[in-house]
Amino acid sequence: MALIEVHEISKTYVMGDVAVHALRGVTTSVAAGEFVAIMGPSGSGKSTFMNIVGCLDRPSSGAYTLDGERVEAMSRDALAAVRNRKIGFVFQTFNLLARTSALENVELPLLYNGATARERRSRAMERLGAVGLAGREHHLPSQLSGGQQQRVAIARALINTPPILLADEPTGNLDSRTSVEIMAIVQTLNREQGITVVLVTHESDIAAYASRQIHFLDGRIVRDERLARPRDAAVELVSAPPPDAEGEAAAAGAGAADGVR
Repeated sequence: MALIEVHEISKTYVMGDVAVHALRGVTTSVAAGEFVAIMGPSGSGKSTFMNIVGCLDRPSSGAYTLDGERVEAMSRDALAAVRNRKIGFVFQTFNLLARTSALENVELPLLYNGATARERRSRAMERLGAVGLAGREHHLPSQLSGGQQQRVAIARALINTPPILLADEPTGNLDSRTSVEIMAIVQTLNREQGITVVLVTHESDIAAYASRQIHFLDGRIVRDERLARPRDAAVELVSAPPPDAEGEAAAAGAGAADGVR
């Protein structure tokens, strides 16, 4: 059953006398439990597509059905309620409140649900533990690494137990090993908890962790393919050297190449 279904959606922005066609009659669907990577160059329409799927924007025409609900004509308040219930967002820049602890950042969406302080704390602590940040709940974002900040953002995105995680370039500001660590968390959420993941990325190596890739160009889908063997981030982390050994391994390789023994 399709959890996300769009039919002939188009989006046109008018900038002065110029009409910019960001999406041109896009039709596709995403089943519950899929992990889909949205790819394409800048200006291809992938971010506009993500904004519409995330109920942050409306199509100019066409139909969008989310978990059985037609949403393209909903009011602003109704769209906000759908976002809060059904979608968790993770962004490249983390979007954490700088003067607020990790725990308080994760609790934030629950403030809009009327949850008690005890319930907010309990659920936030559980989510932080699930992303490997137990013991860091009182740290400010400035006291956390980029990877840890992204883990906080993932915990916050999942605090309301949404069925969908939308991730917009979630590894764009991270080094290669930390990127794999984040993808391991995302794959675990998808495989073990059944969360549907839609990830926007321009990096083919990151898209290779998804089981399906949808490629956009000039506002249209030009390729939609399934990967028989997606990369497995957890396996890669086990076989990779620990962070403090990476420099030594690189130095050893360089020495061997120079004939040094």
